[in-house]
Amino acid sequence: MIKEIVKDQFILGQKSKEATLEDLPIALDLLDTIKAHEENCVGIAANMIGELKRIVVINDHNHYIIMMNPRILKTAGRYYETEEGCLSHEGVKKVKRYEKVKVEYRDENWKIKIKTFQDFAAQIVQHEIDHCEGILI
Repeated sequence: MIKEIVKDQFILGQKSKEATLEDLPIALDLLDTIKAHEENCVGIAANMIGELKRIVVINDHNHYIIMMNPRILKTAGRYYETEEGCLSHEGVKKVKRYEKVKVEYRDENWKIKIKTFQDFAAQIVQHEIDHCEGILI
């Protein structure tokens, strides 16, 4: 189900709790919501739809990846400054990101995955994991 995007800084600033397999409906709502905003959204976190769970969905080269309980295992490459926008606020803000990140997460079948993202996909993953930590750009 497509959900409304939360813009409340209090909700967005809270740290999310670990997801369980029973939270899969939240992941599916995130998938529907990101697809509804595909023209201007490449990643979405559960707190952006009012759910304080560690669940994100990213669009990696037109392939949607559901990540439950994502965590960065390793960073590599250049640490650079860039600008990012977010559906949860107006405009863009300057942030620093790593060029590569190795991430562990559970997929929608609750299988553990480890994947290395680089360049723009790495930037998206870092932005969404920041959301899980209550970090607002």
